[in-house]
Amino acid sequence: MDKKWWTLIAVCTGTFMLLLDITVVNVALPDIQQSLHASFTDLQWVIDAYSLTLAAFLLTAGVVGDMFGRREVFAIGLGVFSVSSLVCGLSTSALMLNLSRGAQGLGGAVMFATSLALIAQAFRGRDRGTAFGIYGAVIGGAVAVGPLIGGVITSGIGWRWIFFVNLPIGVVAIFTTLTRIEESKDPNTRRIDWIGVISFSLSLFLLVFALVRGNSEGWSSTTIVGMLVGSGVLMVVFLVAELRQKDPMLDLSLFRRPAMVGVSFASFAISASIFAMFLYQTLYLQDVLGYGPLAAGVRFLPITLLAFVVAPVAGKLTVRIQSRYLMGLGMLLVSIGCLLMATTAADSTWTVLLPGFIVAGLGMGIANPVMASASVAVVPHERSGMASGSANTFRQVGIATGIAGLGAVYQSQIQSKTLSALAGSASGHQIIIQGGTRLNQAITEGGVRQAAAKIPVPGVRHALLHAYQVGFTSTFNHLMIISTVVSFAGSVAAFALVRQRDFVIDHVSGPPGATPTGGPGSAATAPAPAG
Repeated sequence: MDKKWWTLIAVCTGTFMLLLDITVVNVALPDIQQSLHASFTDLQWVIDAYSLTLAAFLLTAGVVGDMFGRREVFAIGLGVFSVSSLVCGLSTSALMLNLSRGAQGLGGAVMFATSLALIAQAFRGRDRGTAFGIYGAVIGGAVAVGPLIGGVITSGIGWRWIFFVNLPIGVVAIFTTLTRIEESKDPNTRRIDWIGVISFSLSLFLLVFALVRGNSEGWSSTTIVGMLVGSGVLMVVFLVAELRQKDPMLDLSLFRRPAMVGVSFASFAISASIFAMFLYQTLYLQDVLGYGPLAAGVRFLPITLLAFVVAPVAGKLTVRIQSRYLMGLGMLLVSIGCLLMATTAADSTWTVLLPGFIVAGLGMGIANPVMASASVAVVPHERSGMASGSANTFRQVGIATGIAGLGAVYQSQIQSKTLSALAGSASGHQIIIQGGTRLNQAITEGGVRQAAAKIPVPGVRHALLHAYQVGFTSTFNHLMIISTVVSFAGSVAAFALVRQRDFVIDHVSGPPGATPTGGPGSAATAPAPAG
């Protein structure tokens, strides 16, 4: 077999693995919580630790690959990801799991940052389009089947195996990379922007940590205020450093084009809304409705599979319809889908989510490939790598801050709403008196079903579960309203800012003088990862 196809196999295997670990974890979270006696805050960090390091090191990892060789750096990324996956599976505490998830994100950033460059180096002409099409299908497939695979593994052999399975796959991918892929480097001298990566990483970490701990520490406490101020100061340091650097981590001149601003904001918005809500949808299906991991994974299929099926159709439409309209429509459908899901009640079944799943799935399928192609089509070809990395960074920042921000709202409302529902009955009032601090902790940390199982009186047990359903669904609806507003803002940004006159010529497939379309064909136009 030609080496270029081995390159595609290795890159697609690694990318599928790293993206699968974003989605498979969601349905395993309740089992992880029980196994490690984790708090709700710990569950947030299971996802945020991965997203934070992925966002923080994505752009820098691309520079490292240019400097030292993309093949070797990709193999190192695979190694880091595989070893940290092993540690995730062996974790005996929530802290150990979250630290190893952060290491996973670092390995994932290295792999994802070099994957497109390896494919672009190996393929030319029509084969390049075929390769990127396969790469995009792999990405979409990982997102589509992630919840189902996570449910099958968690229900069948336990949540630890969603991490253990990465080890043999990673070993095979490393061997293939080192023996079958040709090395490639950037002939231009690059250097690592240490000020940029450190200031950006710390700013993002402090912001997310403040959002996660704000309710427990107190929003006016010295700790939280100090973190928020520190995050703002470090972000200013980052922006100033990027303006003054000769070889910045993020070239801020890219954002002189309104279209780049629009694409970046839409990328942030789709992750901070519908993708961040996957955590709370999982808790609703499993903690409130009582479904197991596999049953919950099956019920996610309408949104994930629909997004997968629609994406290639939307990708083809970018050569006929302006990107602003497709992207804006996709984000608008996501917003409508979130609004439709803001209708849950204590006596609802899972089908209350189905209309929203369908509409949001259509929107995700339309918006995702258009964002990916537009992110590189609005900049000169030589800046396409950084532009694509920037859009993916905004996606991961959206996931991290979205989960943390929605979590702050969740924790501030779930307890008061559940206790209010309990106070309406004699049995509930008795539970409040007897439960005390343990009851409050069970409500905020997602342990109500376990607490209810210990109550011997059926009527009292039912009163607690019903009150929790009332409190959770009311809070869930508020989170969906917030997601509706965020995704709608992304739609407005796409319609208003992604101007066709900002698009440049497609340098790979378009001849000189061709009409700019923002369609597929560029070296980095494969769909970006969903969250």
